[in-house]
Amino acid sequence: MSPLIVVSNRVSVPGATSAPGGLAVGVLSALRQRGGTWIGWSGTLADDPATAPNVTERDGIRFATIDLPTAEFEAYYTGFCNGSLWPLCHYFPGRFRYDASEFSAYQGINRRMADTVARSRRAADPVWVHDYQLMSVAKYLRQHGVAAPLGFFLHIPFPHIEVLRVLPPYADLVRDLCQYDLVGFQTEQDLRAFRSAVRDVFGDAAVADPARITVEGRAVATGVFPIGVDADVIADEAQAAQSDEQVRQLVAGLLGRKLLLGVDRLDYSKGLVERFAAYRRLLEASPDQLGRITYIQIAPLSRTNVAAYAEIRDALEKAAGHTNGQFADTDWTPIRYLNKDFPHRVLLGFLRRAHVCAVTPVRDGMNLVAKEFVAAQDPEDPGALVLSNMAGAARELTDAVLVNPYDEHAVASALSAALEMPLEERRARHRSMLAALRRNTIRHWHESFVERLSSVPQQRAG
Repeated sequence: MSPLIVVSNRVSVPGATSAPGGLAVGVLSALRQRGGTWIGWSGTLADDPATAPNVTERDGIRFATIDLPTAEFEAYYTGFCNGSLWPLCHYFPGRFRYDASEFSAYQGINRRMADTVARSRRAADPVWVHDYQLMSVAKYLRQHGVAAPLGFFLHIPFPHIEVLRVLPPYADLVRDLCQYDLVGFQTEQDLRAFRSAVRDVFGDAAVADPARITVEGRAVATGVFPIGVDADVIADEAQAAQSDEQVRQLVAGLLGRKLLLGVDRLDYSKGLVERFAAYRRLLEASPDQLGRITYIQIAPLSRTNVAAYAEIRDALEKAAGHTNGQFADTDWTPIRYLNKDFPHRVLLGFLRRAHVCAVTPVRDGMNLVAKEFVAAQDPEDPGALVLSNMAGAARELTDAVLVNPYDEHAVASALSAALEMPLEERRARHRSMLAALRRNTIRHWHESFVERLSSVPQQRAG
């Protein structure tokens, strides 16, 4: 079994950073199982960065990180990644912008990553590249003569060709993705969208086989690999976190009221503005709920140097202030809006105490908060999940209270129903959703992808 080379924009070294998210948990698990190297950005910018990576080893895993050039980074990350790709993948063409120099910077960073991979691997080691920041790495690895299996997994949604074609160099990116041997997605919808793009660029013959893509004589395998969680580990951590002082303070501050909880990175794709409006609608339509529930929204700051995120922060602060100004009483604040991060263990403790968790993105690749909420619950007295049908998790968690996040009245009604849901119904829904989590675990995600990648025949590079 060959060691695995993992490539991502950032690297999560155990013990050196905050608690890892879903990608990091899965990657670390795969590397512990197979051995190998995780390659990515160090988090440091330099005017003239060294080409040789900084290599450390922890628990038998090598971590190879590189500094990135200051001159290119802003155009690469804030520009093309988050000004062009992110809004299109999340169906926000109104927030889309394009600059050819930013696409050039994107290609330059992808080339640097590929150069590092080429220097850090053995001939037969499979390479697994992650997410939208690094779609073009395979092209440059092929130029290095790499013939070993190359895999790519997209953690965010893939847009249908009718949206993707807004991007001037969309065909270049589709060609770059077809340099991989295996391209994986969160949902069947994302895979179908990718095939629509391949058909547009290469013609009908490229997608004649429903199981694979054929491009210029090469077979490109595709698949759906929904990322999961380790339900047992989350349950144990959530239970243990009940003794944490921050969790105890949260519970004490509720004064016996029901907790409606949201945990989202501050991003326009998370549907926070729409959720705040729906909560306000709930209070207007159900005066009996006044003083009986508290909505806590945790939204850590995200990409603070991007104007769109400053705008949403301002909008949420105004919405929270408006609702609190209208409905608050001397002993009750309807919304507590927190622009801060918490340790992952503490968040799991919060999730366990929530009576209702609202996960209502307007578009999301998977959304692991929904899955973590289900895993964190007490099976004897579980909370209810209100989940957007635009999240990848909705394909598996079909017993959540599913809503269209754009329908303010429907979301308000769903929140009300979840708050008043009888115990037996909550238990039945929780059992079904927990069973779904156990079918698609984080281990199943990485094992199924790596096993499929390792089985593809080596391709001729070039």
